[in-house]
Amino acid sequence: MFRTHSCGELNISHLNQKVTLSGWVSVIRDKGFMIWIDLRDRYGITQLILDEQRTDKSLMEKASKLGREFVIQATGTVIERESKNPNIPTGEIEILVEAIEILNESKVPPFTIEDKTDGGEELRMQYRYLDIRRNPVKEKLIFRHKIAQEVRKYLSDKDFLEVETPVLIKSTPEGARDFVVPSRMNPGEFYALPQSPQTFKQLLMVAGLDKYFQIVKCFRDEDLRADRQPEFTQIDCEMTFVEQEDILNIFEGLLRHLLKTVHNIEVDKFPRMTYAEAMKKYGNDKPDIRFGMEFHELNDLAKGKGFEVFDKEELVVGISAPTLNSYTRKDIDRLLEWIQRPQIGARGFVWVRVNEDGSFKSSADKFYSQEDLKAFADRMNAQKNDLMLIMAGNANDVRKQLSALRMELAERLELRKPDEFAPLWVVDFPLLEWDEDEKRWFAMHHPFTSPKPEDISKLKTNPGEVRANAYDMVLNGNEIGGGSIRIHDQKLQSQMFELLGFTKEQAQEQFGFLMNAFQYGAPPHGGLAFGFDRLVSILDGSETIRDYIAFPKNNSGRDVMIDAPSPIDKSQLDELKISLKK
Repeated sequence: MFRTHSCGELNISHLNQKVTLSGWVSVIRDKGFMIWIDLRDRYGITQLILDEQRTDKSLMEKASKLGREFVIQATGTVIERESKNPNIPTGEIEILVEAIEILNESKVPPFTIEDKTDGGEELRMQYRYLDIRRNPVKEKLIFRHKIAQEVRKYLSDKDFLEVETPVLIKSTPEGARDFVVPSRMNPGEFYALPQSPQTFKQLLMVAGLDKYFQIVKCFRDEDLRADRQPEFTQIDCEMTFVEQEDILNIFEGLLRHLLKTVHNIEVDKFPRMTYAEAMKKYGNDKPDIRFGMEFHELNDLAKGKGFEVFDKEELVVGISAPTLNSYTRKDIDRLLEWIQRPQIGARGFVWVRVNEDGSFKSSADKFYSQEDLKAFADRMNAQKNDLMLIMAGNANDVRKQLSALRMELAERLELRKPDEFAPLWVVDFPLLEWDEDEKRWFAMHHPFTSPKPEDISKLKTNPGEVRANAYDMVLNGNEIGGGSIRIHDQKLQSQMFELLGFTKEQAQEQFGFLMNAFQYGAPPHGGLAFGFDRLVSILDGSETIRDYIAFPKNNSGRDVMIDAPSPIDKSQLDELKISLKK
C-alpha cells in the first residue's frame, strides 16, 4: 500500500507506531548531519527526520537529493518532536525515516507552493494544478464542496428531486448570446449550450415531478467583466402549486441553513424591499444593507435658490457619510476625481461639512444659508462630523452614480465586513424594459415570468407599469439568486410573446415545444436559481468567484492553462461543413 495514514492525521497518540506516508516534498532543510522534510498531501503536513546517528548513510544521501515537489513514499516510526509546532495538527510528532521511495521527480515549480506565494495571478492560472496544492486555494475548493453537500441535504430533505437536464439544446434569441455547437450529423445546424435549464425545468413541472433541483453548469457568451465567467454554476430549482410566498420561505430556509451550518450564525431578519424602494433608497436593485448612507431626495430644499447646477436637473439627491468631516480638501478632490472617471461618469458633487459645533461649511455657501444646510442635514439624518455629499442629474443616471459613490465610501470606511451577513428579498420588479434603439419591449427577467395578477389588465394598456411576479435574493450587496412565478397559461404566454415582438410563427418555432406541453395540463409553478459560485464566495467572506472555481477562465475568457479557445484542424471543419472566410 502507498500509505497507512495521511499527512494530516498523525498525532501524539500514534507514538512508536510504524507508518507509511505518501505525498509531495514541500520543504527540505539539510544541515548535513540532519535532514528535515515537510511532506504534504491534501490533508496536511508531516515532518520527516533523518540524522546520521539513527539513519543509514545511503538513505541520508538519497534524501539529500530530493527536490521540492518530488512525490515520495516514506516509511518510519512516529516519535515525539523536540521543537513542537502548535500551528499544525501534526506539530507534536515527526517520523524517523527508515525508507524512502521516489515515486516521481519534479521540475522546480515556477512559483513557491506556499500560503504566501511569489507567483502572479496569470502565472498561477497557467499552472493551476500547482496553485491548487496551496492551502488558500485548496481550502476554497473544499469549502465549495461543503456548501454543495449542504444544499443537496437541505433540498433533498424538502422532497426536491435532483434531475439532470440536457447540455446540447436549442438556441433562442432572448437573453445573452449563446455558445453554439455545430452538428456534424446535421450540417448547417447548431446546438446551443444552456444559459439556464429554464424551459426544461418548467417541462419537469408539467411532467408532475413537483419539486426539482440541479447544481448545473450554464454558459453565456457575454462581454466579460472582472468577476464574470463564461461558464458558471447554478443551483436551479422549480416547484409546482406554489405562490411567491412559498418559494421565498423555502429559500430563506436554505440560506438560514447554510449560515447556521457554516458559520453558526442565526439570521433574525430577512427583510423585503420593492424594486422601486431599492432604486429610490440605494440607487440599485441589490443594495448592501449592512450599513446606512441611504439616499435622501432634496428637490424641495435645494431648488429655487439660484444654484443652476441643482435648479436645472431632474433630481437632487444626497447621502451623509459618517465621520468623513475629517476628510481634507485633497481627500475630497480625490473622491471627486473618482466619481468623474468614465466608469462612473458623474460631473461632480456638492459637499457639506457638519462641524462639531453644529455649524456647516459647504462648497456652495454662496447659494445656501446655514438654515438651508441645516434643513439638508435634518432631511439626511446627518450627525456631527459627517460629510454630506449631494449630486444632481437625470434621475436614473444620478442614482447609479450615487450608488457607486456609496459603495466606495463603505469600502473606505470598512463598513462592508466580510463576516457580517445581511440578506434581503427585492420584489415587484418591472416585467418589461423598453429598448429605445430597437423600439420594442424586452423581458426584464425572461419571457416566462408571470405578471402580478392584479397588473395583467395593463399588458394591453400600459405595459411599462406591469410588475413581475419576480424576486431576487440579495446578500451583502450581491444578487445571489433570482426567480419568478412562471406563466402556466398558454393564452397569457402567447400574449407575452406578442408583446415582446414575436410573430406566432416565431414563437412556435422557438418555443413550440413548451407551448404544446402547456396544452396538457400545466400546473401553476415557479422557481429560483442561485449563482452557486457567487454564493460560495460570499459565504466565505469574499466576492471573487474565480478563487472558488477549480479551473477558471481569465478576464478575456481564456483558459491559459490549456490554451483555449483555440483553432481546430481543417479536417474537423470540413466534417462540420464549416468554412472560415479570411
